[in-house]
Amino acid sequence: MSHTPPRIAIGSIFQESNEFVAVHTELDLFRNTYVYEGDDLFQLAGTEVEIAGMLAVCKQEEAEVVPLAAASCVPAGSLSDACYGYLKEAVLSPLRDADRVDGVLLSMHGSMTVVSEGDPEGDMLAAVRDLLGPDIPVVVTLDMHAHVTRRMVALATALVAYTHYPHDDAYTTGERGARLLFSTLHGAIKPTMALAKVPILAVGCNGMTFGDGPMAHLERRARELETHDNMLSVSCFAIHPNNDQPDMGSGAVVVTDADPDLAEETARSLATELWTRRHGLLPEVWSIEAAVTRGRAIEGGPILLVDTADCAGGGAPGDSVALLRGLISLNITERTFVMVVDPDAAQTCADAGIGQQVSLKLGYHMDPAWGKPVTVNGNVRLLSDGRFLYTGGIFGGTWGAMGLSAVLQVGAIDILIMSRPTYDWRDEQYRSVGLHAGQAKFIGIKNPMNYRYAYKDVAKASFVLDTPGPTPADIRRLSYKKRSRPFFPLDDEMDDPEISVVVNQGGLND
Repeated sequence: MSHTPPRIAIGSIFQESNEFVAVHTELDLFRNTYVYEGDDLFQLAGTEVEIAGMLAVCKQEEAEVVPLAAASCVPAGSLSDACYGYLKEAVLSPLRDADRVDGVLLSMHGSMTVVSEGDPEGDMLAAVRDLLGPDIPVVVTLDMHAHVTRRMVALATALVAYTHYPHDDAYTTGERGARLLFSTLHGAIKPTMALAKVPILAVGCNGMTFGDGPMAHLERRARELETHDNMLSVSCFAIHPNNDQPDMGSGAVVVTDADPDLAEETARSLATELWTRRHGLLPEVWSIEAAVTRGRAIEGGPILLVDTADCAGGGAPGDSVALLRGLISLNITERTFVMVVDPDAAQTCADAGIGQQVSLKLGYHMDPAWGKPVTVNGNVRLLSDGRFLYTGGIFGGTWGAMGLSAVLQVGAIDILIMSRPTYDWRDEQYRSVGLHAGQAKFIGIKNPMNYRYAYKDVAKASFVLDTPGPTPADIRRLSYKKRSRPFFPLDDEMDDPEISVVVNQGGLND
């Protein structure tokens, strides 16, 4: 008897959005990373992203892949309706035209937003269900900072998230999601799922999954729980706090084999534990002056100055010069690296040429709500096309593109001026223009977590700065309008909340 291989549709629209920035995400920002349609999706095989893990498992299972579309870009403002409409149709069109689909794998972030849609992941799942009906298994992989909604839980067969932060497990998350899908197709399991959330919105500075932090404790417990009978997947979520949606919170999604009561009980327990540990999520923050003073008292370097408020990995435009302004005012004499996105300044440097002096009004040209430009005079040391290869993380194995870039020397400070924001994984951006960690006393970092990997073997100390921007270390700087109060940490003394729970019975009651 001939074997008919299962046909698995694979697709992705992946972005972590930020509703506190003024600029919307358009299609060109996705194209600056990648938009692969149809068979071009197979270009992701051999990288470290989720789809590569999915493709590897499909190959092991001798499945036929129906490539939809895969699009990813650096976090930024909400997608415009036109951008989302194009990408949504790019995913759905080949699914609509497919002769037969036995299962669907989607790689999504979970905290993407669109101008007219606060839950695009749920919207995508609804569209897939409209095409395929309720019985085809659909497994979705998510970032652990996802805003998991009731609609997502109701419409997915299973939701599976990263287990590491910093996120070095995108590939294996894709594998886990794919294996769960095939186990469902083979009739070995009947997934049931529960979501439990508590009203915690916290930045990522203390959200690491190693050491003694709250998420480290939860993730270790989650991995132990996954060894129990009927437990298929345990995903813990500390939500990306830079959106403003009504039901945002942190907690857990638990997938069990035909045991929705166990899923609900376990998810509730994890959400409760996170609530009890919530204060550990709040980072200590420093003024620029205090951080530099402490750093100067430490022998050697580099000392990391973490300007997380302008984190391109959280959707900020990368155009803040708050740290640069502070360093100039302190008359810094030690060699220091900082970075900023300013395409006009990069072009001015290129027009002048290497070795030439330029005067610039630098910064805050993308989103001027957070500050005013700073005037600098410096020497153009280097020019670059801005391309670099990601050495790991959620973009691992793919190319980053800062666009036309320059290194401008202003006294002791080397400023990396980029035309486009990019995600910080390790120190690829600095290294691509010859700025190496061992050369500097101070290094400006615009990421709340990944610097712990990038500089773990060389950094003498790090200080999280209290600076303005759309991804601040203290979210009390942000003005939430849709997310109702109370929630932590805006309401620090609130009573223990009612836990929000959603259960997907997996068709057991049909």
